[in-house]
Amino acid sequence: MIQSLRSEASSSEDMFVQLQEIQESVRLAFLNCLLDFAGHLEHIGGGLSQNRSSRESAHFQDGYSNELPEKLSDPLPGSVTDPHQQLLLVLSNIGYCKDELSLELYNKYKHTWLQSRGKDEEDSDMQDLVMSFAGLEEKVLAQYTFAKTNLIRTAAVNYLLDAGIQWGGAPAVKGVRDAAVELLHTLVAVHAEVFAYCKPLLDKTLGILVEGLIDTFLSLFHENKTKDLRSLDANGFCQLMLELEYFETILNPYFTPDASESLKSLQGVLLEKATECVTETIETPSHQRRPTRGSDDVLMDDRQQGMTVSPDDLIALAQQYSSELLQAELERTRINTACFMESIPVPESAKAAYASFRGSMDSPSRNFRGSQPAVSGSPGFSRQRRR
Repeated sequence: MIQSLRSEASSSEDMFVQLQEIQESVRLAFLNCLLDFAGHLEHIGGGLSQNRSSRESAHFQDGYSNELPEKLSDPLPGSVTDPHQQLLLVLSNIGYCKDELSLELYNKYKHTWLQSRGKDEEDSDMQDLVMSFAGLEEKVLAQYTFAKTNLIRTAAVNYLLDAGIQWGGAPAVKGVRDAAVELLHTLVAVHAEVFAYCKPLLDKTLGILVEGLIDTFLSLFHENKTKDLRSLDANGFCQLMLELEYFETILNPYFTPDASESLKSLQGVLLEKATECVTETIETPSHQRRPTRGSDDVLMDDRQQGMTVSPDDLIALAQQYSSELLQAELERTRINTACFMESIPVPESAKAAYASFRGSMDSPSRNFRGSQPAVSGSPGFSRQRRR
């Protein structure tokens, strides 16, 4: 029919103009229909985030909750009711529209209406559609990762501050603590959730959250360096270094360059604090009780033999514990973290694992306090209707 109209329009200028207007109207209607759909998905995602925030804040300090009114009807059997999982379903639909549906519909529309349009115009239309859905995808993903980051921060506080260990008088290192495994369980739950509802974004989502976890460690250290973390002895330093390497090994597939830089910064501030505290302890031993023999006693023996405590001494101790314990701890907890990788790679030697870190110690201009990545908002989505 369209081909017949074009043939007729070739002999009449008025008919040709009218046909062009019809084609442009159809084009705008088609594109705006998809953009309207994207807008509805954005509205759904925003509503889910708002409802989740309202539920989480509807509690009194005495433990009694101010429950929100229940829905008038019960959900259908098999329905997804968790707001985080619903957000992932919205994300999955956005990704399907971006990668498959919009292209399929556009090709059908193009086959009927666009034989006479230039390829550049066609590419521009398709690019605008993809960019609109991509921007929306980033926005909804940011809503999901923000909610999960709050949960991960709570788990990090429990791991670092509320696990019953005094970092200035830590016991001898015997392995990875249960608190470290419990922290990983938070990410295991996220992995299972994203794998089930929005698998294409699994790597990206966990990359964001792992980076956020390391930044949270840095933030907690700076927030508590005059309180719970005002002192860090050699045992505490070696314990944290072992567990950080444990985290890095297991979560390696999701470590971004920024996460790696943040980890180096964290290792640096821990080393700086431990060097300062251990030196003070050795110089004034009566101020520090050591109920168990561990790294502090080794350093004390060295001091009595006329040796000084340096950052390299602490790194060597941490390297020794890593060499002795890391592989066994990875094997012991393999079932807890199996979702992250099929086989957990273990460094051939602890020396290799610490090579890059030791290199930074050899530099006279080393900077222990690396800058944290700036937090920037995800690109917002706004519908641009065609005129």
